This record gives sequence, structure tokens and C-alpha cells, in this order.
Amino acid sequence: MGIHWFILTALIIVVTQGLVFRYWGQKGLKYERFFGTQACFEGEEVELVERIANRNWVPVPWLRLESLIHAGLKFQNQSNLDISDGTMFQNHKSLFSLMPFTQITRRHRIVCKKRGCYRLNTASMTCGDLLGVYRNTIKLALNVELLVYPKLADLDVLSLPSHSWQGDISVRRWIVEDPFMISGAREYRYGDPLKGVNWKATARSGSLQVHQLDYTADHRLMILLNVEDHAKMWSQVNDEELFEQGISYAAAIAAQAIDQGMETGFGTNAHLIDLPRDPVYIEARNGPAQMTFLLETMAKLVAGRRIPFDDLLQEVAEQGATNLDIVVISAYMSEKMIQPIEQLRRSGNAVELLMLNKESAPKEEAGVV
Repeated sequence: MGIHWFILTALIIVVTQGLVFRYWGQKGLKYERFFGTQACFEGEEVELVERIANRNWVPVPWLRLESLIHAGLKFQNQSNLDISDGTMFQNHKSLFSLMPFTQITRRHRIVCKKRGCYRLNTASMTCGDLLGVYRNTIKLALNVELLVYPKLADLDVLSLPSHSWQGDISVRRWIVEDPFMISGAREYRYGDPLKGVNWKATARSGSLQVHQLDYTADHRLMILLNVEDHAKMWSQVNDEELFEQGISYAAAIAAQAIDQGMETGFGTNAHLIDLPRDPVYIEARNGPAQMTFLLETMAKLVAGRRIPFDDLLQEVAEQGATNLDIVVISAYMSEKMIQPIEQLRRSGNAVELLMLNKESAPKEEAGVV
């Protein structure tokens, strides 16, 4: 009789603890996940924080959390962490054991290897009793986002034209003299107003001299990036490395221009992750908020064409833009692109071309998910 009572008692205990965990074990579980920062630059390290709490009197012997995370976020080595690498995504697993009314916080160090908009929207939580009688999997809805800005290219290695957006505050381009910018003196010519006479220079030279007024630009820059890697490309980008190179150049040029106080805008025939039907066009503005907006936009760009680049150039030309420095970043130049570029120049804009080349492109693809 002793062995039967022992078996019966053990069976009752096993079933009872399973039922207790089934009905009360998961009621007090709370889970949250967030990044230590909302945005960073490519190559920087960020912190992913996991926090799980058991606000119940029933202990949780084991709990496993699983989620798919883009391979552009590289986890550093850490215990109690299982990561299965894949081509685009990696399976992230964390194992916990929770006593009643306890909370565990884990901090994972992550290197952001690729530009992109990384969203952790879902995860699965599997937990069970000590003896494996009962287990349950719960789908968790999360709202976690990390923006990885493009790495700023080194503009010193590029052969860029010398215009106002590179530091020439005085630019001999617009045919408008600035009366507040005096660069020297010159001889008087018929029609010069007498109020412009430089009396000191006249006394030194013995002939009538007037102030030499300089020409100034209104310090507005528009950066136009072509996602197409060749003239006959449809919607699918074959060479994402060139596109990433272009984004890196665009970000660096924008940062330099805004740092010098210039109004800067950005346009591309690629589209954003949330707006797949529209190309991107941001009007030129100035200030730190504009730079942040440009970087956020570039982080969310998808390597896919929305409209042909010559159509984008034509739209910009038909807007009647004038007095702009326009930088066109493209991997190629076609006949269809030349006409709107010349139209922009005839309207009083300076258009410069920055051609992308495969030799200087980065070696890793972008991660926009």
C-alpha cells in the first residue's frame, strides 16, 4: 500500500502544481523591451534593455523569450543568450527564471552594423511549470524602434566643386552685388553712384576709386540622390552598395552645409519604409532640427525606385526653383537627365554632379526592415 500512496500523492502534486501554474502562473508576468537611445550612427554601439517582472505569488520555473532581429544589429557575446544567425534575420532567445514578486533586467550590447530603421514589433513568450505538465506560448505586441543614421562620408577624399556649400561664403555666381560685402577697391566707372566712392583709396592712388562689392549666394542647397544603379533599372536595385555610398555622401554634405548655416534640402527617387508610393522631397531649411529630420529620413530609406530619376529632376525644374546650389548624386548620367539639369541651370541654379563609383562603395548592404 505504501508505494501506491506514494505514486498517488506524487501524481496529485504534479497535477496540482500544473493546474496552479496554468491558472495563476502567467497572470502577473510583465515584459518590456527598449533601446537605450532612439537613434545612433552606423558603427556605433547601443544598449537593448529587457525587463521582465513576476508580480504574482506563483514562481515561474522557466520562461523563454524569442524574437527575430535584423542581422544589421550585431549582439556582443553574453551569457543566457542564444542567437541563431540568418541571412537577413537572427533568432534572439533569452531564458529567465522568476521567483514571486521579482524583476529581472538584462542589458545587451549591440553594434549597429548597417543603416536602417529597425523595429521590434513582436516577440513570443513561452513558460511552463517545473515538471513540464503545462506550458504556454504568448505572442507579445511591442513597439520598439531604433533609427541607425548613415555613416558620414569623408568629403576630403572627394573632388567636389568649390561652391558656397563647401565654405565659400562669397560666391561669384549670382549677378547680385551685396552692398554690405566689400572686398576691395576699383577705379570709378561711368554709372557708379557717388556714395560708393572709396575716399581713402582715392587719396592713395590719385584717381577716383569706388568700393568693390562682392557677390553673395543666398545659401540654399538641394541634394538629389538617384537610387538607380543603371539607366535601364526598374524598381529593384541590383547594387545596394552604390546606394549606401550615395546616402553616406548626401548625409555628409548636408551636415557640412547646415553646420555653415545654409538652408539644406534633400530629394530622392527612392521611398521611405512607411510611404512606399511616394518619392522623397524635403524643402531646404536650416538648423539642428532640419539635420535631424534629414538623418531620420535617410535612415528610413528603402533601396527601391519609386519614379525614374529624370522624372524627379523634371519635377524639381518645373517647381520654378532658382538661386539653388544643387548637388546630383548618381551612379550614371543619361540623356533624359541632361535636359532637366540644363533647365535648372537656365533658371539660375548651379548644378554639380557627384558620380558614384563601385571602388569606393562600402562593402555591406543596408538594413531597412
